[in-house]
Amino acid sequence: MTFSKLNRTDATLSKSRTPNSVSPFSGLCATCLDGCTGTCEVGKSAFRGKEMLYPQPFGTTTSASEKDYPIDFSHFNIMGTAVGAVGIEADSDKAIFPAVNLDQEIGAENKIKLKTPIVIAAMGSTNVAANNWDGLATGAAISGAMIVVGENVCGMDPNVEIKNGRVVHSPNLEARVKAFQDWYDGYGIIAVQANVEDTRLGVQEYAIEKLGVEAVELKWGQGAKNIGGEVKLNTLERALQLKSRGYIVLPDPEDPVVQEAFKAGAFKEFERHSRIGMVTEESFHARVEELRKAGAKYIFLKTGAYRPADLARALKFASDARIDLLTVDGAGGGTGMSPWRMMNEWGIPTVEIESLLWQYCERLKAKGAYIPDIAIAGGITLEDQMFKAFALGAPYVKIIGMARAPVTAAHVGKTIGNAVKEGKIPNLYKRYGETIDQIFITASELRQRFGKDFDRLPTGAIGVYTYFERLKQGLRQFMCGARKFNLASITRDDIAALTREAAEISGIRYIMDVDKEEVEEILG
Repeated sequence: MTFSKLNRTDATLSKSRTPNSVSPFSGLCATCLDGCTGTCEVGKSAFRGKEMLYPQPFGTTTSASEKDYPIDFSHFNIMGTAVGAVGIEADSDKAIFPAVNLDQEIGAENKIKLKTPIVIAAMGSTNVAANNWDGLATGAAISGAMIVVGENVCGMDPNVEIKNGRVVHSPNLEARVKAFQDWYDGYGIIAVQANVEDTRLGVQEYAIEKLGVEAVELKWGQGAKNIGGEVKLNTLERALQLKSRGYIVLPDPEDPVVQEAFKAGAFKEFERHSRIGMVTEESFHARVEELRKAGAKYIFLKTGAYRPADLARALKFASDARIDLLTVDGAGGGTGMSPWRMMNEWGIPTVEIESLLWQYCERLKAKGAYIPDIAIAGGITLEDQMFKAFALGAPYVKIIGMARAPVTAAHVGKTIGNAVKEGKIPNLYKRYGETIDQIFITASELRQRFGKDFDRLPTGAIGVYTYFERLKQGLRQFMCGARKFNLASITRDDIAALTREAAEISGIRYIMDVDKEEVEEILG
């Protein structure tokens, strides 16, 4: 069974010469012709080399795995019922889907209140994040959701001030935090993440002490890759600057031979890489204590799709430290900065990693241990996946992590705003009207809510808000059909596995076995 396209994909702008006749195990054309210009990944690698590791065009796309995992959320169906209601009076006039309550609270002691049970997972120093940040952060704030500032924002800030190896001023990070805080109205929160370089630069301490940030996130990898963050640099000066700040820059911009090759046009971009973390139990707890002493009110941990032992470590360390949120990211996603084959071929997919996570939570619960609130991420984009993710991880999964989907909503919203501003409105939008108020279905609601400040809203934020409102209404409809009227009432038996394999992996009942005992009672 072929799970992903080898050697040809739109992600890397590569294709086969003979698309109807391709070797399934190598991805090469069945007949590789001497004289072919080289349009496949192997061919293009012959002249572009390591550039072909990454999705193209680099820096302006988001990307996700094409791999068709054996089990995903489509292998489960949501179970409804015609009987009763949980979380509301079983009255047909009261148990209606608009009455479903999606408010959520997370945190060990001090609670973070949410109107939208979503965290926009870490968006760091990439162009995709930077170009859409106002829409993402403001959209999260007005939706009552959470957002995390990702790694390397300070280190990549051209105007950052560093004294004695520590950040003392970063206009970029300040602007990112302000984009959320200016629209914050009591629901949701913004957190600042740190990798190895950020920790050395004291980024989180700076965010807490100077920017009023209350939440910080430690990071162990991500679902897209098992190495540190990556960006491309198109000037020698920028490459030298970032190497001086402690980053790994390839090729070495200080090498005179490399400098001459760059100036001659032999290559056009340097690569900046981050270091991988070296996790130990002692260093984890020490860092948590440092952050608490620095004034952090909330501490999160984000872990990627590492092997099961690392998932167990993340949960156990988070439990012992009594942190406020653990985000677990299933394999396959990414904002376009990860090596393409790595996106497809590394880590544990979302359903499998969430199933393991539930098992580990149950084991700690049996011992009476503290279980942190959990967010699950990894290719979740629509309300049916949200419901299934809540059910599969119930009662431990409290919110859903997303990245690529909110970015999509933000840049579409931004595109609409630019089109209206320029008076060049595509037919896709023109069928709804030619103004912001006509095209965005939530505009009248937001204009009433914000009054004259509505015109200050980035249209990317309106896009994120409108997308989240769609998700919430869709989720309410599924929950109403399952007769569950708040998030805490969702349980694992609200979904059924459609295959024996999905049932075996997840521990969710096979659909032909659902309600077996109750059926026996009913039929006598």
